[in-house]
Amino acid sequence: MSSSVKAKASNKNERFIYQDDELIEKPFNWGQLRRLFMYMKPYSKELMPVIIMMILGTVTRLGVPALVIFAIDEAIAPANGQTSVPKLLIIAGLMLFLYIIQWASNTYRIKYTNIIGQKVIYDLRNHLFQHIQKLSFRFYDKRPAGSVLVRVTNDVNALQDLFTNGVVNLLMDCVQLFGIVIILLVWNFKLGLAVMITVPLMFLVSTTLRKRIRFAWQDVRIKQSRINSHLNESIQGMKVTQAYVQEKDNMSFFDHMNSVNVKSWNKASALNQAFGPVIEVTSAIGTFILFWYGSHLIQTGAITIGLLVGYANYIGNFWDPINRLGQMYSQLLIAMASSERIFEFIDEEPTVGELTHAKPLPPIKGAVTFDHIVFEYEKGRPALKNVTIDVKAGQSIALVGHTGSGKSTIINLLCRFYDPVEGRVLIDGIDIRDVTIESLRSQVGIVLQDTFIFAGSIRDNIRYGRLNATDAEIVKAAQAVNAHDFIMDLPDGYDTQVEERGNVLSMGQRQLLSFARALLADPQILILDEATASIDTETELKIQEALKILLSGRTSFMIAHRLSTIRHADEIIVLDHGQIVEQGNHEALIAKQGVYNGLIEAQYRYL
Repeated sequence: MSSSVKAKASNKNERFIYQDDELIEKPFNWGQLRRLFMYMKPYSKELMPVIIMMILGTVTRLGVPALVIFAIDEAIAPANGQTSVPKLLIIAGLMLFLYIIQWASNTYRIKYTNIIGQKVIYDLRNHLFQHIQKLSFRFYDKRPAGSVLVRVTNDVNALQDLFTNGVVNLLMDCVQLFGIVIILLVWNFKLGLAVMITVPLMFLVSTTLRKRIRFAWQDVRIKQSRINSHLNESIQGMKVTQAYVQEKDNMSFFDHMNSVNVKSWNKASALNQAFGPVIEVTSAIGTFILFWYGSHLIQTGAITIGLLVGYANYIGNFWDPINRLGQMYSQLLIAMASSERIFEFIDEEPTVGELTHAKPLPPIKGAVTFDHIVFEYEKGRPALKNVTIDVKAGQSIALVGHTGSGKSTIINLLCRFYDPVEGRVLIDGIDIRDVTIESLRSQVGIVLQDTFIFAGSIRDNIRYGRLNATDAEIVKAAQAVNAHDFIMDLPDGYDTQVEERGNVLSMGQRQLLSFARALLADPQILILDEATASIDTETELKIQEALKILLSGRTSFMIAHRLSTIRHADEIIVLDHGQIVEQGNHEALIAKQGVYNGLIEAQYRYL
């Protein structure tokens, strides 16, 4: 299971709680909301016609009840008692004209707000993905892949409604409310004030729900993140699950997580729906006040029947945007819960960053120096203790030792996946912290034991080492590591499609492809981290012959538990608990009869 497991709970169905899956106890952050809306700034010019159409549609909507008042008081029931059909037809024609304008403006608004909203979501997802590409290994050490995945997919998707229609609808409803309030107060201040007396009550009740709704949607996002994390681990660890016959337990655990997610969603949804009844009750009270007080004003002659009917229409139009604003606030809370989690990642700074004055690393010869290196993955637990290594250009260096002795840590520091706590790593006398990361890693090739094969063709996987490589160069690299023959035996040769992680290939074949990929990159420093561990003896012998030629003139670092593969290294460094205990070539270390010799004897003893 993932290394980001934080704690074990007593209930087996609450086995894993991830470090980033905690409710964010913060007040509503308006600054963060403004930051979210900054993603719309590049499209401000495109938004202007949309806003104009929104205002036009709102004005026409407000004009219809005014025409109803005029129709009743001037055409249907005028003061002289004579119904005027011509006036009525003219008013009906004006109303039809307003409805056509309203329809056209709404159609334009909906179409282009969706287009702009999708562009904003595209930019946000790109920004998030680009940022996590730059984050250091320490970031991924403490987070499961599924938790990262859910930020880029689910959390960004949760913002779609906000950007595609929420922002413009918010402006539209605010303009409509402002217009209605002005109209109601201007036409009859007392009646307008009376029907709106329930608004403060509505806001007072709804305010009490806001915090609960916000935390409820945060909890939903956390539950969904845990499901994605567990799903990702379950798929990757399916062989282990089936090998240990743990399918039932895994299904039970997933079922529990799924049911918890449903309960969380239902709770948040129920709180969301509480806004509706509040609006309906408030609207009913307002309508009662309108007709009770309005009938009194009609009897006193203060208002006309048409004005009362018009007020009723405006009140209906008043509570609709209030209801939508309540729903919009719920939508905003959902968006805030997701945006908090997105910005948590965006605000994460790489622990390995470039200095402002960093310059490209010039073409290197390959001399490497580890100068009094101290490093720790966790504070107080050093993985390397005052390690000093001098490597001349073109030398082959083997790193050996028990698991946890610090071999891979040295490689990680050389590639600058991490930075040392103390000391320096130099290449050709240049501190690698003073150069750009891209220029450093482009001149260092690495082949890992657990090689990663991407979904795509064999050709594309090899070309990943150097994207501008020609087909001839790809074939040459494959031939150099003896991968060409097995590739040609595949149904489509170099165009054969492989699935994610290359599951259609054997472990040895995947390793050969990673060799070809690294060699195609033509690095001056080549790292082989247990690179031959998954290859059969016959294939390994072929690779060893190829490596003698391919490593010529390059500086190489080899980590190998199979010690027979490193006996020809120029220098063998033996590590134990983060310290160098022996150093020399194979013959010298065997003659010393020390730790290295003990490792050799132990390995042959169990062959």
